[in-house]
Amino acid sequence: MNSVGFPLLSLLTFLPLAGVAIILAIRGDEQTVASNARWTALWTSLITFMLSLVLWFRFDKNEADFQFVERLDWLSDFGVTYHMGVDGISVLFVLLATLLTPICILSSWEAVQNRVREYMIAFLILETMMVGMFCALDFVVFYIFFEGVLIPMFLIIGVWGGQRRVYAAFKLFLYTLLGSVLMLLAILLLWYKAGTTDIVELFTLTIPPSLQTWIFLAFFASFAVKVPMWPVHTWLPDAHVEAPTAGSVILAGVLLKMGAYGFLRFSLPLLPVASAEFAPWIFALSIVAIVYTSLVALAQEDMKKLIAYSSVAHMGIVTLGIFTFTQQGLSGALFTMLSHGVVSSALFLCVGVLYDRVHSREIMRYGGVAKIMPAYALVFMLFTMASVALPGLAGFPGELLVILGAWKVNPWVAFGAALGMILGAAYMLYLYRRVVFGRITRDDLRGLLDLSPREYAVFAPLIVLTIWMGIYPQSFLSFFEASVAALVERHHAALGAARLAGL
Repeated sequence: MNSVGFPLLSLLTFLPLAGVAIILAIRGDEQTVASNARWTALWTSLITFMLSLVLWFRFDKNEADFQFVERLDWLSDFGVTYHMGVDGISVLFVLLATLLTPICILSSWEAVQNRVREYMIAFLILETMMVGMFCALDFVVFYIFFEGVLIPMFLIIGVWGGQRRVYAAFKLFLYTLLGSVLMLLAILLLWYKAGTTDIVELFTLTIPPSLQTWIFLAFFASFAVKVPMWPVHTWLPDAHVEAPTAGSVILAGVLLKMGAYGFLRFSLPLLPVASAEFAPWIFALSIVAIVYTSLVALAQEDMKKLIAYSSVAHMGIVTLGIFTFTQQGLSGALFTMLSHGVVSSALFLCVGVLYDRVHSREIMRYGGVAKIMPAYALVFMLFTMASVALPGLAGFPGELLVILGAWKVNPWVAFGAALGMILGAAYMLYLYRRVVFGRITRDDLRGLLDLSPREYAVFAPLIVLTIWMGIYPQSFLSFFEASVAALVERHHAALGAARLAGL
């Protein structure tokens, strides 16, 4: 276990709350408070990101076990501890969350003008919840962070969203809360069986297959909504359309990964027999999601809604890869989660650039943007190509690995995954052609300004990551290689033991 001489994970998790305290203490007129709140939130999130780089550099890629472990007694009479740690599966998602937070704050610099103090507080609290969720090694601690994410996200959509923001916020809240109540019941059942909620200790627990089935279904109810899987995906397009740009960025970049992370962290290692039993059903739902939502995306006239449906299709590839139970499939799913976090965030930012200038997301409202905003058109093209999995960019390695992993299980499953790449090219290129190329038909588009220095700063790290992940994917794959190998080995060993026992 690595150590840096201080509780790094707790500092990473709770440092944003120090920024919240500072923002709450700011006094002055409205303009002064807004300016100081922006700068405080930005610097707090940047310092948190720099701390996460320490985690990145000090992490031992050859170690499969949890590192930077912190453990304190909390509710010891009930077997609940404050237990934190990261492995190869979670460490890069901590980095992704801390990277996207300052990008979201910077992208909102001019777009959000009302209740700026509260807006910045919501994003810093959201960062605490996201980082804590990926670091938690106790089910109660995990559940607090997992559900705590809903509160700031509900406010970000409900207060600073579009015309139907209240409807979208309540739909998000009710869908995710309903599934999570069932997960809480499963956690209580595990606590009753083992006398502890410590995740590492529960990994050693042998759960009867009949009980695994019910626990798996309870977890599935929560994680499937968070992914979201078809047919419980309908909250996502509404949430994306009504959320402010930064809300869509963090929703697509990090929050959609929570469900897939739950499958990887809990369902596979804790419930191997049930996971294998339900894998064919997961494949079917994933392929339906890939094909159906891709076709729905083709019919959209709202740019945000099109990208939202594309996210469902990409996450279908992720769930398909996870339940192949192969090294390639799991590694491809993790890489696709990371690349989608970067690329989809960038695509929503591209939509936000146009919306800030024209105040419309309707695709037919544009055309010929390349003639007046050439730098923007180039940036938009890069992320469009990454989304359609062009070799050499971030979207390709993960989806290729998922297809290779699926091929080992069933060639038809691999074909279903490959459909995502084909249909993805159809709807993304159709979107790009209609927005960027063609003639300028509206006079108000002729005066649009190209990317500002602040917008260049927002896109720069995402551009670097998109190219880096495409050209040198091994620098990311190596982080979760050992943890994935250990997970696959443990899963197959548990299945083998169950077969020998005749279960």
